[in-house]
Amino acid sequence: MAMPPKRTTVRDLRRQNRSALLSTLYFDGPLSRHELGAATGLSAATVSNVVGELVEEGLVVEAGSVDSDGGRPRVLLRVNPSYGHVVGVDIGETGVKVELFDLVMTKLAAVERPLPPLDPPAVGRVVSSCLLEVLDRAGIAEDRVLGVGIGVPGTVEQGPSPLVHAQSIGWDRVPLVELVRSGGTSLPLFVENGAKTQGQAEMWFGAGRGARHVVVALIGSGVGAAVVADGEVYRGTTSSAGEWGHTTIVYGGRRCRCGARGCLEAYVGAEAILARYRAVRGRAPDGRSGVDELIAEAERSREAAAVLEETAGLLGAGIANLVNLFNPERIVLGGWAGLALGARYLPRIVAATEEHALRHPYGQLSIELGRLGPDAVAVGAATLPVAALLDRATDPREGRPTGSEAARILSESALPHGRMGA
Repeated sequence: MAMPPKRTTVRDLRRQNRSALLSTLYFDGPLSRHELGAATGLSAATVSNVVGELVEEGLVVEAGSVDSDGGRPRVLLRVNPSYGHVVGVDIGETGVKVELFDLVMTKLAAVERPLPPLDPPAVGRVVSSCLLEVLDRAGIAEDRVLGVGIGVPGTVEQGPSPLVHAQSIGWDRVPLVELVRSGGTSLPLFVENGAKTQGQAEMWFGAGRGARHVVVALIGSGVGAAVVADGEVYRGTTSSAGEWGHTTIVYGGRRCRCGARGCLEAYVGAEAILARYRAVRGRAPDGRSGVDELIAEAERSREAAAVLEETAGLLGAGIANLVNLFNPERIVLGGWAGLALGARYLPRIVAATEEHALRHPYGQLSIELGRLGPDAVAVGAATLPVAALLDRATDPREGRPTGSEAARILSESALPHGRMGA
């Protein structure tokens, strides 16, 4: 039996109007009240009333004025950058990066620390310590922070206490929020897969902006993807959609860290690239800088060049699988290793994609490098509390969303104005 349609209350309509106006100002401001009305379809009276509330609350401020056609100058409005601050945390497999931003994503301070072997309680302690340090460096009090977003390797089972599953690194149902809170922070915490936070950052501010069907690929120590379909992140039944690195590229091939054979990650992940070169030469550079060193060595080493050429070809074949499955208009290649490979081998990657993809979907496609650099995961993580603010048009510290509501906010906010149909 069909469920009856949900009744929209006056309170719901008010929140939707506030969200529409605040989101439009955030992504397209500064704008006048007249321009806001035209962009959102709201009446002049509604715009005036809601903007008045937002100005009184300090969320919106005046930003100068522009001449109008024969009338009085129109006052421009924008989101107030100093209304509050947000923090983005990128938990990688070798280190953690914590960055502090104002509300319009101007970076104010950053802290990076190496991680011990990925022991969950130790990771929680390091993140909590870094949160205190980054606030201290910027001279920002904790009560000025709207929330903290955390990007993690693996999938996140949203709930009252989100649980992180990362088979490749041995994490199973890790209660990361509780572990970070044990270090003393009481800030609102939002946890999401790192590829998805990178995807949101590129959709809001980077190479994905303006498109509705995008796959944002992350190549680092691991390999993942954020699939954006018609402006919303595709999550799957348990939020694990996007584990592109664990699709099979070579049947019966190299053993992957997840336990299977032939996964894409076992060939194009940073550790796998270096391991393949080590198998040829008996040695290879180590660590995060190893990929850069290997790319430089390819200028004078046929073995290094051959490994990297094969890597680019396999990566292109993997991207072709995304093209054939999802028919995106744009593929964005990011992650620290992806950017390093793309800077040198993008033409080879594109050629391999064309070779393996169906002609028609490939003909509608562009392949671009991410524009936010190695900070993309942290920037995207910091957008999680911003997305909550824009969705609810009120401070996320007041009855902050948890569980499925937090997941919904992320999925619907991948594309600016995704909830407004623009």
